[in-house]
Amino acid sequence: MEPIVLSLVIPCYNEGANVPLLLERLASLRGQARGVEFIVVDNGSTDATSPLFLEAAATSSYIRTVRVAKNQGYGFGILCGLRAAKGRYIGWTHADLQTDPADAVRALAILEKERYPEKIFLKGLRHGRPLNDRIFTAGMGIFESLLFMRPLWDINAQPNIFPRALFGAWENPPHDFSLDLYALVTAGRLGYSVRRFPVAFTDRLHGSSNWNVNWRAKLKFIGRTIDFSLKLRARKGI
Repeated sequence: MEPIVLSLVIPCYNEGANVPLLLERLASLRGQARGVEFIVVDNGSTDATSPLFLEAAATSSYIRTVRVAKNQGYGFGILCGLRAAKGRYIGWTHADLQTDPADAVRALAILEKERYPEKIFLKGLRHGRPLNDRIFTAGMGIFESLLFMRPLWDINAQPNIFPRALFGAWENPPHDFSLDLYALVTAGRLGYSVRRFPVAFTDRLHGSSNWNVNWRAKLKFIGRTIDFSLKLRARKGI
């Protein structure tokens, strides 16, 4: 069996309609994803996200599954998947196929051309998003960049790929959507070079976002993010 170089975690929460499409896409990548394992996390779903599809994935040598009994947040599901990862590089992306899992395969190819890949945090930079979403993201990026005094743009873009050693250095990572911010800030604090590469961003095929549904939900998200950001900034060494 070939060694696992990259473990990509894909958390699924109530993505019953998307999971079959996701597994089909992962299967189509087999030929070009040598050394990559995909860890599909059923993050406490209550719909048809489906024991059926997750069990089917478990029959594959390169698609593994992790089951979280009760949803405790987006970040919690990712952390469970990362703990199960076997790769030298690890990371995550979303299950809704707005970004292609193939982006992680491209990321691995980029890392393998670097002279010092063990000190690089590689992250997507989204293209093709609606104007309102770009404005919202830019505003949050300006706030976070000023707060942490380092460039922090398109914080929730996918995928996130980094060496396993960085994960081992994390201390009390958040269990919600702030995990993306925490990972970026911690990487910078520990001397990792943050690199970005362009990824296409498309419409969701099924379902809806858990937070990006209207401005009231966005304001709630902003409030939680600012609260976490201020606490993170106050941590020693950040």
